[in-house]
Amino acid sequence: MIGATRVAMVAARAQPEIGGIESHVAEVATRLVREGVDVEVLTTDRTGRLPRVERVDGYVVRRFRAFPRRRDWYLSPGLFWALLRSRHDLVHVQGIHTLVPPVAMLAALLRRVPYLLTFHSGGSSSAFRERARGPQFRLLAPLLRRADALVGVSGYEARRFQQFVGPSIRVRLIRNGGGLPRLVSAIAPDPDLVLSVGRLERYKGHHRVVEALPHLLAARPDARVEILGSGPYEDELLALAERLGVADRVSVRFVPPVERAAMARSLAGAGVVALLSDYEAHPVAVMEALVAGRPVVVSRTSGLTELADLGWARGVEPDADPAVVAAALEEQLSTPVRPSPVELPTWESCVESLLEVYREVLPAAVRPSEAS
Repeated sequence: MIGATRVAMVAARAQPEIGGIESHVAEVATRLVREGVDVEVLTTDRTGRLPRVERVDGYVVRRFRAFPRRRDWYLSPGLFWALLRSRHDLVHVQGIHTLVPPVAMLAALLRRVPYLLTFHSGGSSSAFRERARGPQFRLLAPLLRRADALVGVSGYEARRFQQFVGPSIRVRLIRNGGGLPRLVSAIAPDPDLVLSVGRLERYKGHHRVVEALPHLLAARPDARVEILGSGPYEDELLALAERLGVADRVSVRFVPPVERAAMARSLAGAGVVALLSDYEAHPVAVMEALVAGRPVVVSRTSGLTELADLGWARGVEPDADPAVVAAALEEQLSTPVRPSPVELPTWESCVESLLEVYREVLPAAVRPSEAS
């Protein structure tokens, strides 16, 4: 190290809360610490039940109360004041949707500290929120243009936000990685198990996998669906399975993201993994499934289309009927399309690219060295 590089990584939520951004922050922060970067994760806690300060895998997590408790606005005055008082060399904002990103960017501007933002854009089950995204991002554009770097996790996301910041601002592409414990190679996949992954909300598309199951059973009489996640849509999914007469073949299970071995076993044991979401930038769960060697079916929407176009997954149209979805699942079970492991980004390659950005935007005295 040339200097002690102190990075404040700011996100609305962090593990043990679940989600793609939460997983990204944990994977990246751990590896940055190994490269000699002093990482502090600043995040929020609406419940007041999580530790205010804890050390996790070499980095420090500081949590600040956020309001209102039962809404996902994440207004956190404490986080704002902590950033104003901090002595970090760089602020790395993770995510774009809540009130945390503008607060973090404003604090960095006031402190005259370099900042970058990784978008991690996502979908919503609320039609109102989806319609409001454009005005929201246009309001944030002045803060985005002042950033020292902007990062999209997929080509789709980079292009999407390029239109809000203008052609003179470069939005870089740094994909999410994938990584699971090595034990996955010893697990034999179940050729009749369809694993649908993601938080249990309607926009994640689990219902489309359940609707496809009766059609899949015609080709695979022993097929079953396991939905891996938790959330408010669980009762509706189970009721749908009951109406379709497949309740005995649909189950819901939650694996905490910090339990890496259990997650590895779940993904590696599936015959095929599905994510038929309305919107994903570059889903960590899919990358982990691909690293585990499992074939994947995705909806041809947002960043998921990119995975299908790269030949990493088989895609189905967002309006495809259940029989078409079932046919895609059967094809991936019988004659899978999947990438060579050497094609896939890793968390190590993700961190290597981030370090290049850090070196570019930081003064030489605090820049991570090439040898670190």
